[in-house]
Amino acid sequence: MASHEQSYSAGETKGKAEEKTEQKMGAMKDKAEAAKEKTHDAAQTAKEKTSQAAQSAQGQAHDTAQKTKEKTSEAAQSAEEKAHESKERTGSYMSETGDAIKHKAEDAARFTKETAEAGKEKTGGFLSQTGEHVKQMAQGAADAVKHTFGMGGTEEAGHERTSTTTTTTAATEPPKK
Repeated sequence: MASHEQSYSAGETKGKAEEKTEQKMGAMKDKAEAAKEKTHDAAQTAKEKTSQAAQSAQGQAHDTAQKTKEKTSEAAQSAEEKAHESKERTGSYMSETGDAIKHKAEDAARFTKETAEAGKEKTGGFLSQTGEHVKQMAQGAADAVKHTFGMGGTEEAGHERTSTTTTTTAATEPPKK
């Protein structure tokens, strides 16, 4: 009779242990899912902020380039008109002066174009750096969640993950004459 009671008791203990294990696994799964959602939300927020900043920077660069282009075009048109008027009034001497003004206007237009292109390149670099930063943040958050729940695995000796962010800024100055 004792062996029947022991067998029954062992079965009951095993059942309770399995139930507790399932409860703990369920709780751990819920925590992992919550951490996953939180990481996803943080990455999405960072992505949206990055996108907004990039659009704003690109818009500002485009507006600045457009305004500069318009002003240069107006100045070149004005210089060309003045040169034409001068040429008609004074002859060849003024014609040479008009040509010089025209060349200066062309130089100004070229400089403006180069400045606009430099601004465009700078904006592209900013977007690239920001995208890389978001990727690194998301990977770090995912690694932290994995590590917290013991699912991260063991890093091989000498192959630790490191991340660095490098920011490069360049200033453009107009050429000095």
